[in-house]
Amino acid sequence: MDQEQCELLRVSFAKIVRNADMAAAMFYARLFTTNPALRALFKIDMVEQGKKLMAMLATVVDNLHQFDQIVPTVRELGRQHVGYGVKGADYDTMEAALLWAFDKVLGADFTPAVRDAWTTCYRTLAAEMRSSGASSG
Repeated sequence: MDQEQCELLRVSFAKIVRNADMAAAMFYARLFTTNPALRALFKIDMVEQGKKLMAMLATVVDNLHQFDQIVPTVRELGRQHVGYGVKGADYDTMEAALLWAFDKVLGADFTPAVRDAWTTCYRTLAAEMRSSGASSG
């Protein structure tokens, strides 16, 4: 991710966190509508799960300038996701649901450049998670 994309992520995430609970709820609602089988992977309260999602995204956005420092955490999260039953194809479903939710929350602020920045960010994270999950499976 280049400097411009990092700034777009920071600015847009600052807007998303103003409605963090709604953004998370919309993400999970879309995720489960798209693939109802994924609902069974979540054993905790979905409000709590949403807070975990937003906390992880905050960690990522706060560390864009030193991404290599959070790679071990991201890889561990990938290993955990294998244990939860997440499959490789599920990452694509999650990407679509996340972008959809951010589009709804940000409205006109979800420009093509912001969409591209989030797509790049998500795919970078998902690639790390997938690779570590594959190596642990």
